[in-house]
Amino acid sequence: MANRFVLNETSYHGKGAIAEIANEIKARGFKKALVCSDPDLIKFGVTGKVTAVLDAAEIPYTLFDDIKPNPTIENVQAGVATFKESGADCIVAIGGGSSIDTAKAVAIIIANPEFADVRSLEGVAPTKNKCVPIIAVPTTAGTAAEVTINYVITDAEKNRKMVCVDVHDIPVVAVVDPDMMATMPKGLTAATGMDALTHAIEGYITAGAWEMSDMFHIKAIELIAKHLRGAVDNTDEGRLGMALGQYIAGMGFSNVGLGIVHSMAHPLGAVYDTPHGVANAIILPTVMEYNAPATGEKYRDIAKAMGVDGVDAMSLEDARKAAIEAVKQLSADVGIPADLKDIVKAEDIDFLSQSAYDDACRPGNPRETSVAEIKELYLSLM
Repeated sequence: MANRFVLNETSYHGKGAIAEIANEIKARGFKKALVCSDPDLIKFGVTGKVTAVLDAAEIPYTLFDDIKPNPTIENVQAGVATFKESGADCIVAIGGGSSIDTAKAVAIIIANPEFADVRSLEGVAPTKNKCVPIIAVPTTAGTAAEVTINYVITDAEKNRKMVCVDVHDIPVVAVVDPDMMATMPKGLTAATGMDALTHAIEGYITAGAWEMSDMFHIKAIELIAKHLRGAVDNTDEGRLGMALGQYIAGMGFSNVGLGIVHSMAHPLGAVYDTPHGVANAIILPTVMEYNAPATGEKYRDIAKAMGVDGVDAMSLEDARKAAIEAVKQLSADVGIPADLKDIVKAEDIDFLSQSAYDDACRPGNPRETSVAEIKELYLSLM
């Protein structure tokens, strides 16, 4: 079996990297951009840092901001209409996963109009054409949407999130500038950072993992464990380390998949609008305990990467416990709740459990599971 790896054509990293956006647009011969960003980023001047670069280079653009934190089918359809009206030939997506995921869906539909209903994009859709070129500029250190082949759109009518996986949707250019993340509040920094850690850990133990993806995931765990606390405190070193760590995690998991932490987190976002990173962070240690028997020595590696001392001398059982405790401690240190009791309603458990089992991330879990076992995991977190 061949192992496939798909990455951006080009990526820029470091403070001030957004200056390269105008150069990339001109070098690629694009004439006009649709700038996708959310209302809060526009309000607080974050989007303006990029549009100032476009203005200075005299690159025309149309601004689209009809994007919710968990973007919906309707948001995507509005974006498609705006793109068509604008006369743009590329997209500059500025934001977290919400903005970049919306941009991916819009860009795919423009190039593959037979998927205009959006719902048909769920799973691995048989699109034929590469999407409209996207330059992705993340403003959070977590989703790594700028380097992945995945995006998530909410079907509000059915109260569920649709996970879409498509090699045709990856942005041609990623611009990972920690200055674009400096205004993130502490809570969002913590949540998105724990999302990145979940990507790295799930990607490391997923059924599709192999040597190349392992290399990225272990380095990502190391960087996130070292820098997340500093990023929450808004230190330059912390922001820079997290910007890189979350991107490296994305390089890995985009190509090998995830597991039931994400499967269980997705319906919480759809039903309760729970921030994705918060849901992942709460669920991660419990699912790590559940998955431990199917992970061989990998938790020992995770514990080492997270800075736990004396791991080599531990029994396998103790090394696994050490890895889980290190995750719990990091989550607590950055202010993530420890359980779901203030989020989940008991009457929704059956729906959540079935939704999680049906989720596109579930087959990648290293341990075979069932709706009943997922239900028990939810209940244990309440």
